[in-house]
Amino acid sequence: MKKIQLKKTHALLAAVLMAAGLGVLAPAPAAGLGVLAPAPAAADPYCGQVWGSLSKTDPAMSQAKVVNVRTGQHYCFDRLVIDLNGPVAGYSIRYVPEVVQDGSGLPIPLEGQAFIQLTVNAPAYDDAGKPTYNPPNKSELTDVAGYQTFRQVAWAGSFEGYSSLGLGIRARLPFRVQTLSGPGAGSRFVVDVAHFW
Repeated sequence: MKKIQLKKTHALLAAVLMAAGLGVLAPAPAAGLGVLAPAPAAADPYCGQVWGSLSKTDPAMSQAKVVNVRTGQHYCFDRLVIDLNGPVAGYSIRYVPEVVQDGSGLPIPLEGQAFIQLTVNAPAYDDAGKPTYNPPNKSELTDVAGYQTFRQVAWAGSFEGYSSLGLGIRARLPFRVQTLSGPGAGSRFVVDVAHFW
């Protein structure tokens, strides 16, 4: 009789613990009374993001021209947007030990503990060589003071159909790349860098 009551109590306790997500009863080999085993911890990705920090590339070339660079803050990430006057095509984005200028290869000093070299496969000048994007301050394209992840956005130049930027980051963090159409005939090359892993 006591054995039956013990089994019922054991089953009831197991059901309560399972419902609460606290653990399960695993039978002990000798006594058969059971031991409490913790439920496996399932770590949710930050803000539901499943991004990584490895290089992302697309070799396609664009006929569009770079016309603007801007940034914004979001709840889970900081965002960099490169505006083009036509459809965006290829790009290369990767963490590097240091960001270098297009053409010369000279290093660009950046604030932060990690650095992203970002290249969009589109020039920042028209067919006559006239700039379509010519930032007044090449070392501070946008003001990112107070951003959680970004520390600095710098221009690395436009050379032979490629335009590059340097992004100083608080730490090596996951990122995603998106290409979005609009406004009008233009497009946007978007890089979001998460605040945390």
